[in-house]
Amino acid sequence: QVQLVESVGGLVQAGGSLRLSCVASGIILNINTMGWYRQAPGKQRELVAVISSGGTTNYVDSVKGRFTISRNAKNIVSLQMNSLKPEDTAVYYCNAKVGPRNSDYWGQGTQVTVSS
Repeated sequence: QVQLVESVGGLVQAGGSLRLSCVASGIILNINTMGWYRQAPGKQRELVAVISSGGTTNYVDSVKGRFTISRNAKNIVSLQMNSLKPEDTAVYYCNAKVGPRNSDYWGQGTQVTVSS
C-alpha cells in the first residue's frame, strides 16, 4: 500500500506561480511513475505531468513551458506552476503507479484557483 499526501493548493492571480508537492509513504520501493492530474468542474480528470523513476517527463500540451515536474528521491514529487491562467483552475491530484501492474494510487486532491 502507498499513501499520498499533497500540499495545500491555493488562490492565485493570473500570471502568478504556485508549487504543489506530494509525499508518498508506505511501500515506496515499488513506485514507478509519479504525476499530477487535474479535474475542473464538469470536465474529466486529465493528465497534467508525469515523471518516471528515471526522470523522464511528459506534459499535457496546455502546460508545456509553464509547469515543471520534479522528483526528489523516490517518493516526493513536485509541480512548479508558473504563468498560471484561469483555465488552470481545478482540483489537482497526485498519482503514483506502483508495482509490476502499475496499480494507481491517488492523493486526496488539492484545489488550485486562478483568478483573472
